[in-house]
Amino acid sequence: MSALEYPHQTDEPQKSGWPLTAEERAYIIDKPEHERRPGREVNQHLPQLWPVVPSAGYFGGDSWLKLHEAHVKTVRENQGPVDVLLVGDSITIQWGDSWRKHFPDLRAVNIGIGGDKTQNVLWRLDHGGVEGLEPKAIVLMIGNNNMFFTPETGVEAAAKGIEMCVKNLREKFPQAPLIVAKILPAHAPGAAFYEDIKKTNAALDALKLESDAKVRVLDLTAGFTNADGTLKKDLYTPDNIHLSPAGYAEYAAKLKPLLQAGAGN
Repeated sequence: MSALEYPHQTDEPQKSGWPLTAEERAYIIDKPEHERRPGREVNQHLPQLWPVVPSAGYFGGDSWLKLHEAHVKTVRENQGPVDVLLVGDSITIQWGDSWRKHFPDLRAVNIGIGGDKTQNVLWRLDHGGVEGLEPKAIVLMIGNNNMFFTPETGVEAAAKGIEMCVKNLREKFPQAPLIVAKILPAHAPGAAFYEDIKKTNAALDALKLESDAKVRVLDLTAGFTNADGTLKKDLYTPDNIHLSPAGYAEYAAKLKPLLQAGAGN
């Protein structure tokens, strides 16, 4: 459940809770995500609201929902204290063996889903995605996939989507330190995707997330780029978005001191 006030109410039948009603399942399985965007229910185009209003993802049929259901099952099997809750998209879910290698003593629950945007994470958090967990620390990295939509939403809206995920997690877990990893660089300088990531991260700075004493922002950019801004190729897979084992080693090295310090608290 969430007491957060989102800036828009869609016609989604079940705004929070788990399990889903038959009506809610039909709503998210039968309608592609673009048909459920904020404003669609009143025939208005409100792209600036997309990143900040919860919306289930969609890969066709119930395939996205099955991934969420699998995470809910994992969460229900790990009720109570857990060392770290990992929240995000494909970069998060692909920690895999690298997490066990670099953090062998930290038990993590990883609820990353490939392709997720901020709005999808918000929906999952409100629909059973973390219910019953008591994380000692949380790591959030989200926003990369919002870059596909910045031509419509703008970068400020994408940054506010990250902020809304922070607000949601802080409300649900007020005692847990939260590490917010900025969006990792992707592709190459001059590419719209790369430049919009830079702009979104800058917009995130303006939101001053660290005014909350429990929040720490982790900027990984310097460790993943050369002096001219190009990506350090050995840290990435050939798509220049996802991370190689060396990339996860770099991420872990920067994350470790924050986790050891309880995110500075």
